[in-house]
Amino acid sequence: MTLIVVKFGGTSMGSPERIRHAAEKVIALHKQGHQVAVVVSAISGETDRLVNLTKAMADDPDPREYAAAITTGEQISTALLAIYLISRGYQARSFNAAQIKILTDANYKSARIQHIETEALTNCFNEKIIPVIAGFQGIDPTGSITALGRGGSDTTAVAIAAALKADECQIFTDVDGVYTCDPRIVPEAKRLARITFDEMLELASLGAKVLQKRSVEFAGKYKVKLRVLSSFAEGNGTLITFEDSSMEQPLVSGIAFNRSEAKLSIRGVPDIPGIAAKIIGPISDAAIDIDMIIQNGSADGTTDLTFTVNREDYLRAFDIVEQIALELKAKEVRGDQKIAKISLVGVGMRSHAGIASKMFDILGKEGIHIQLISTSEIKISVVIDEKYLELAVRALHSGFNLESLETEEFDPIIIPNI
Repeated sequence: MTLIVVKFGGTSMGSPERIRHAAEKVIALHKQGHQVAVVVSAISGETDRLVNLTKAMADDPDPREYAAAITTGEQISTALLAIYLISRGYQARSFNAAQIKILTDANYKSARIQHIETEALTNCFNEKIIPVIAGFQGIDPTGSITALGRGGSDTTAVAIAAALKADECQIFTDVDGVYTCDPRIVPEAKRLARITFDEMLELASLGAKVLQKRSVEFAGKYKVKLRVLSSFAEGNGTLITFEDSSMEQPLVSGIAFNRSEAKLSIRGVPDIPGIAAKIIGPISDAAIDIDMIIQNGSADGTTDLTFTVNREDYLRAFDIVEQIALELKAKEVRGDQKIAKISLVGVGMRSHAGIASKMFDILGKEGIHIQLISTSEIKISVVIDEKYLELAVRALHSGFNLESLETEEFDPIIIPNI
């Protein structure tokens, strides 16, 4: 018997009608004789509402209570979907993280899953009960509720699929797959029939909103077959798979962008061994993630260090850097919250040269200045002025002919057509 984990995002749970529609997809799988576990997100917009409520109580809410508040939306979704399934004559049962025992660390705002107990879910399958599980939440070693971070329901679904050794994990969302770029910015963007875990991981970490980065990491680590599908349209979606040497890999598979970054520069600090650690260390200690880092030396024995952080962390990071600058007697600290990062991703870059120079040439012809550059084996990222973001993305998509990308369709294991 095939075991499928299906996950419905916030838009899929956005109204009673949409919840019923999601439930019918579950029923379609159940009728085919498959065991089905369901993971749900909060109703679209509910988590933002809860976050705003916590901030109305305090500028910096207590992390434990913050997590307890913002994860309640998922519990409402589980109950509503289970209620409908039961009304249709199917056995269903809603579960929160404590009932399943989704064990995490104690990082309340962005906890990491450490272990999932499967006994409660296995008992459901044995009793022909459809379990409906709250995504986005876990419990720490003391039993306190934790939040898995934005998009954490994807991670819940993949982690449960891994724990159950499911045959497939299907992520239902408001898009019908992974595209070469955001179709709202590039109408000519093309849906990819398949993409490798490495490429999807890069795209997710670089700003693509289809899947949460940690969910892709989980899927790749535990070899979970993962597919992105639309809740509202039929189709095979996008299969996220392992790289196959027999496949012809495009030079560039997709373009990701991120509007939510900010840049900080500390100038004129002593150019001595360990200086970067003295600057970056306190920022990391404050649980602020740093993305791109550039260090430039100068002839007068000083150096400049520039790095990017999430825009939400900009003010905290700026305060920390200003204190460091005083201690190190730096010349100045500068910041810029109006930047954007654009990234080209493709496993074909491993065996082809000239991608970076072509990217720079395309942007140069559009008069777009590159502020920072970062590369990896399958990725090239640049930071530019935010006002040029859409122009840059469209120019790169056209310049690399991504609208003409040919992809081979792969039949899915199971698609619940209704």
